[in-house]
Amino acid sequence: METLQQFIQRKNEQFKKAKPIRMKDIGRKGWHIYTREAWTFMPESTIKEKVLLLERLRLSSTKGEITHQDGNKTGKIVYRIGYFMIGKNGNRKGKWVWGQFCPIIPAKDLNKLMSKAKKEGTIK
Repeated sequence: METLQQFIQRKNEQFKKAKPIRMKDIGRKGWHIYTREAWTFMPESTIKEKVLLLERLRLSSTKGEITHQDGNKTGKIVYRIGYFMIGKNGNRKGKWVWGQFCPIIPAKDLNKLMSKAKKEGTIK
């Protein structure tokens, strides 16, 4: 199984070559296309098989009908917080998977993640 450090190294390399990120608009009739500009990974302190992620994304384009008034302002910057963890069930058991729910982050880890992201230049 891939170690936490090997996983972070692999994802860093993968993110450098990544294609744009496509996200469905909340109205479900359009898409937001983002470019990942910067990111910060950090292991969570309480769960050794969980890696926190903070990303800086820039809107590169939209397609279809966009709900929000400012939702189609090309060039706007947004931040996304997420996580990866080792799957526990089914065909993802023992593999690193994207967390499918809103992240729950210990307070000390959130402060540490934000400080690390500022130091690395992910947060401007």
